[in-house]
Amino acid sequence: MAKENISELVWSMALPIVEEAGCELVDVEYVKEGGSWFLRVIIDKDGGVSHEDCERVSQPLNTILDERDPIPHPFYLEVSSPGLERRLKRPRDYERALGKLVEIRLFKAVDGTKRFEGQLESFDGKELSIRLDSGETRTFPLDQVAKAKTLFKY
Repeated sequence: MAKENISELVWSMALPIVEEAGCELVDVEYVKEGGSWFLRVIIDKDGGVSHEDCERVSQPLNTILDERDPIPHPFYLEVSSPGLERRLKRPRDYERALGKLVEIRLFKAVDGTKRFEGQLESFDGKELSIRLDSGETRTFPLDQVAKAKTLFKY
């Protein structure tokens, strides 16, 4: 089964568990790092995610994964919060980040750079606009964005 299909399958299995725990399912990633496979289930809730929230999701999800056995090899299950610098992947992620500081990385350089940082001004599902520190507003089609995340400045 392809990595994307495993992520989608686990999403459907995790969603009712996450909702029962009073949280929101933010993302499911199935990735190989350093020779090991990781299944990451990212959850969030107003006020932040506690260790107990992660346990309330991890234990029943682990039971279902053992029963249904959708992954043919060993993997590590991680349930966590998205953290301060949250990756933007789905439309609701961009909508939640409106007005916040973001970093976007493009597939192809524009004006000699692939990385832009600024306040997310708008998002309509097809393109996003950010206001740079210079005060200039730049608009990028979403299909040109390789990666986007919120930034936290100390």
